[in-house]
Amino acid sequence: MKHTIYQLLTGVLLLFATACTANYEEINSNPYQPGDLTADDYLLGAAMNALAGCVISPDVNTAQFTDALMGGPLGGYFAPAKQDWTNTVANYNPTDDWTNVFLKSKEVLPVLYTNLGVVRAASERTGNPVPAAIAEIIKVAAMHRIADTYGPIPYSQIGVGGNTLTPYDSLEDIYARFFEELNTAIAILSRPENQVSSLVPAPDYVYGGDVTKWVKFANSLKLRLAMRVAYADRELAQRMAEEAVADEGLLIVSNAENAAWNYFASSSNPLYVAVNYNRVDTHEDDGSACVTTGDTHAAADIICYMNGYEDPRRAAYFTSCEWSGRDYVGLRRGIVIPNHSTTGHKYSGVKIAASDALLWMNAAEVAFLRAEGAAVFGFNMGGQAREFYERGVRLSFEQWGVAGADDYLADETKTPEAYDDPSGAFAYPTAPSTVTIKWEDGIGPERIQERIITQKWIANWPLGNEAWADYRRTGYPQLLPATDEGNKSHGIVDSQRGARRMPYPNDEYVSNAQNVADAVQNYLNGPDNMATDLWWACKTK
Repeated sequence: MKHTIYQLLTGVLLLFATACTANYEEINSNPYQPGDLTADDYLLGAAMNALAGCVISPDVNTAQFTDALMGGPLGGYFAPAKQDWTNTVANYNPTDDWTNVFLKSKEVLPVLYTNLGVVRAASERTGNPVPAAIAEIIKVAAMHRIADTYGPIPYSQIGVGGNTLTPYDSLEDIYARFFEELNTAIAILSRPENQVSSLVPAPDYVYGGDVTKWVKFANSLKLRLAMRVAYADRELAQRMAEEAVADEGLLIVSNAENAAWNYFASSSNPLYVAVNYNRVDTHEDDGSACVTTGDTHAAADIICYMNGYEDPRRAAYFTSCEWSGRDYVGLRRGIVIPNHSTTGHKYSGVKIAASDALLWMNAAEVAFLRAEGAAVFGFNMGGQAREFYERGVRLSFEQWGVAGADDYLADETKTPEAYDDPSGAFAYPTAPSTVTIKWEDGIGPERIQERIITQKWIANWPLGNEAWADYRRTGYPQLLPATDEGNKSHGIVDSQRGARRMPYPNDEYVSNAQNVADAVQNYLNGPDNMATDLWWACKTK
């Protein structure tokens, strides 16, 4: 038996090691204190940690495509800055190797489902259901990002090792399964005998083995997904949202409970590496150090909002720009990318440290979800919308170690600024929005939704995929359009609305042809391109 377990362990370790191109020395060391070690502990710890790395991949190339070059730009946070990238998501003409990553990368579904099977088997073997329940929560956290990218995907019948050459599920059915899986996990973890279960804390780089915090994350994730479907299935959304908030003690309500994979003590955060690729280190004229990033810079969109609000979180989010007389200037998305060595490097960079955790969800988001549920949809969120809105702002200021939340919330005049591009090439003379900060009663659901989502967007930095989902679902925040030259979709993608999804990988039309054809015909509700709206993105004003 022990020999079999060690063989399985070796397979898991090799799988995780080959899936990650970053330097993960910790995986090859004993994560437990001497004397606490069992073969099952080794196996379970390696598998659980590999699972966590499937929400946002520790593999630099994978994270770069999914978050720095897709979710980040489409959510208005990041802008690609490498001049020889002529086919990008932000230009609406990406090549297949840019858009297929979530479904085809060996670092995502094969790692997720192989290690999910290992955890399930270990839970069954030991009679402890807690690890398997936590693994299901992680699976939903990872898979909803994929479903929200493509729409219908293989889910209920995904095969061994993440093989997706199976029938597709409708997005409606996938979300129904998400709620079922989260509810089952929450019920298991909420049992008194499981609340006191002792997990080995070392391999849990999210919550250190704290079962209660995993319940809080699961309920908070359930609330996120409930609000996602509010326009598509209001009854389901209300039921799931109100269940999620029924006990505030089982939600993420403080920054100490934020869900983040804090794994980068001896290796580098993959987004830190990705945004700094090809950075200009010194100025040619005087040899002084450059202070911005490389292949990815901060987007003009979010800086226009935060400059207009004089938001004190800017110093925590961005590096200063290198344009004389300016503090923060973002690079516009959806443009013909300028030369980075002479012009592009001058725009503000993305401020990420090598040791930063990968954020999954924060307390501010939960507060804003409750504010929207109460103010826009009339759901019972356990309190008043204004209270949750203001709590969300305060929690975000606290998360980033910034003072001044009360003054910020009291401001009723500041609005986002127009984009004044110092290079003169990409200016946009109209401010993206006139939305202000201070809460107002009686202004109607549309205006209050814009205010809530705008502040949620600022607080959710740098979760670009989440920002992109909110933008598609609600129309907010209002973002800068692609330039005429920068929209290279040949009329497929509207510059104002932006990309609505990613097309299915080319390989699906070869290796899984009948199933992908059935999905397009029966589930997608439009052609397989970047302009087709997902099931839940059905808001009409």
